[in-house]
Amino acid sequence: MINKIAIVGVGLIGGSLALQCRKKGIAEKIIGVESNTNHAAQALSLHLVDEILSLDDAIKNADVIVLTVPMNVLVGLLPDILDKVKGQIVMDMGSTKSILSKAVDHHRNRGRFIATHPMWGTEYSGPAAAVEGAFENKAVILCDSEKSDSDVFEFAKKMYSMLNMRILEMNAVDHDLHAAYVSHISHITSFALANTVLEKEREDNAIFEMASAGFESTVRLAKSNPDMWTPILMQNKENVLDVLNEHISQLRKFKSCLEKDNWEYLKELMSNANQIRRIIQ
Repeated sequence: MINKIAIVGVGLIGGSLALQCRKKGIAEKIIGVESNTNHAAQALSLHLVDEILSLDDAIKNADVIVLTVPMNVLVGLLPDILDKVKGQIVMDMGSTKSILSKAVDHHRNRGRFIATHPMWGTEYSGPAAAVEGAFENKAVILCDSEKSDSDVFEFAKKMYSMLNMRILEMNAVDHDLHAAYVSHISHITSFALANTVLEKEREDNAIFEMASAGFESTVRLAKSNPDMWTPILMQNKENVLDVLNEHISQLRKFKSCLEKDNWEYLKELMSNANQIRRIIQ
């Protein structure tokens, strides 16, 4: 499809993308850019990338540059990369979009960039966490695509179609609101639940022996990398606070039912929650 793709940040997302680009024939050569020397060595030894280059050399040599670094790094890095491109396609795979959009909206090379967010991930990080078959049958959001040049937009659509993803389009503001509700709150809840259990349950063996599949699936995200999630929550603060306030309100309803022996309302709350089956099977 293209000659060379550079992946900046060869961790879980970048490494998984590299595997899929190779498997699907999206690029003939995959260049890695990685500031962590251990991760760079792993990316090469795992054959995720063909070579590791500096960022400047990668920009010069690649047809497409994909940014999969933490959001706090991405916001500062993207304008510098757009300063240096000469027709290359630049795309990100980050979890928040409004701040990123504002950072480059008036850049002279804004058209060479498209903001994307594949709705996939695991609680693990680093090149060794890369997953074969990642992104399959998941959704990907293309944001503010009208600001991207037509060839940039068409490449993004074609690449994600080759990854068998469902393509959705929306503006950056709407994306961040919806992401807070379907992704960011899940992580906060998982972190909070893990802290609750660790605070109240002092016996590690008891947790291990008694933990059911339900508990494991609920608390799984608490193993996610804080270095990645702190910037995401910081950049989407207002939306996250909105959903967090609603979540706390719902928890208070359950608490009140238990305190007042209001079993009918408790059942009603759970029955109402069952409606999520319309969306998630």
